Amino acid sequence: MKVLVTGVNGQLGNDVMLELKKRNIEAIGCDITKKYSGINASSPVASMPYFRLDITDMDKVFDRLKMLRPDAVIHCAAYTAVDNAQEEENYDTVMQVNYEGTRFLASACKDIDAKLLYLSTDYVFDGSGESPHSPDDMNFSPLNIYGLSKLKGEEAIRNLCTKYFIVRISWVFGLYGSNFIKTMLNVAKTHDTVRVVNDQIGMITGTYDLSSLLVDMILSDKYGIYHATNSGDFISWYDLTCKIYEYAALDTKIIPVSTEEYGLSKAKRPYNSRLDISKLEKSGFKPLPNWQDSLKSFIDQLTSLDLKN
Repeated sequence: MKVLVTGVNGQLGNDVMLELKKRNIEAIGCDITKKYSGINASSPVASMPYFRLDITDMDKVFDRLKMLRPDAVIHCAAYTAVDNAQEEENYDTVMQVNYEGTRFLASACKDIDAKLLYLSTDYVFDGSGESPHSPDDMNFSPLNIYGLSKLKGEEAIRNLCTKYFIVRISWVFGLYGSNFIKTMLNVAKTHDTVRVVNDQIGMITGTYDLSSLLVDMILSDKYGIYHATNSGDFISWYDLTCKIYEYAALDTKIIPVSTEEYGLSKAKRPYNSRLDISKLEKSGFKPLPNWQDSLKSFIDQLTSLDLKN
């Protein structure tokens, strides 16, 4: 099998490439830069096949996919700066990347009969209520431009493809990129007290755990829409921060505040980011590990890397 991975400079794309390499599956990476430029320049991904691809260039997308003829595409590339996406001057760029680029890839995959796996988000929902959102829930009402752009990407795939996986994730973290966990650890180095939102509820998703699931999916024909996060009881950002500092042995004081009290974000976030992940096991896929286990392992890894450096 030959797999093309978009967005390999990011934390998820990087881990997907590593997972494919681990399983001896032919993997080719692409991103917007001329050369691989992931956060970790020493990553094995730097020595794996790579080419520049601007997914908003329809002709280039079609030409490359026809030439390579991958059996599957794992589409990790995205405009993910949620607050920046809310700025009027960035609207066209966000839509070009997350909607148009996805539509071009979906059309090209259809032409060459390739599977397409698309990473989406809890932000396609409005976050109302307290029940977990089902993968088959079609009651969409994004609160921000980022969520809208990812929803339009989903719609393009559903309209164009039959061999597709849409995988919605939330609160992503990994070694190769910026994320909330790294931010809170860095904040603790310079602050004795932090304020953290406690009324947005959801679940973290580790890229190391997720990448294994994504490869399992493209090796199957169990197409459809899935939700994939780490397992365990749902948490708030405040709950997560408490565990981060506990596992990192930090005594920084954490003050829980409401979203309204915090008040720093340009883009609205959903209060309810709970995703129902039960379809994974029902479809024969292995659920992601418990979030506390994954978080502790992640912090241990970060500590080990800091000690080496």
